Amino acid sequence: MKCVILAGGYGTRLSEETSRIPKPMVEVGGRPILWHIMKTYSHWGITDFIICLGYKGYVIKEFFANYHMHVSDTVLDLSTGKQEIIQSHAEPWRVTLIDTGEGSMTGGRLRRVMPYLENEEAFCLTYGDGVADIDIS
Repeated sequence: MKCVILAGGYGTRLSEETSRIPKPMVEVGGRPILWHIMKTYSHWGITDFIICLGYKGYVIKEFFANYHMHVSDTVLDLSTGKQEIIQSHAEPWRVTLIDTGEGSMTGGRLRRVMPYLENEEAFCLTYGDGVADIDIS
């Protein structure tokens, strides 16, 4: 089963943070809200995520593009540009990042990712800006 996470809104109520990053990237306990949401779903066996990007979506793309660098022991050879991951502490997640438009509403974002859900009988859908201790079994 896949989980679609809506992560494209402006986050105006947290403007002191969201003027530079999207709301799902605001940190709680040293990790982005988005990571905490994904960790909750992975606890219940859902590890395939589709993230609907919009406002400052490039920040989320850069976070996942450099994820191993943030969470693993790494050797960088500056003379060659090669990177070697010595020990990975990355979660076993599959993350699909889809630009769904900066001004899109919920339905438009969901419509944009439907091709990635074609073979799914069911899927989970959540907003990317709320953390809770929930049972989704």
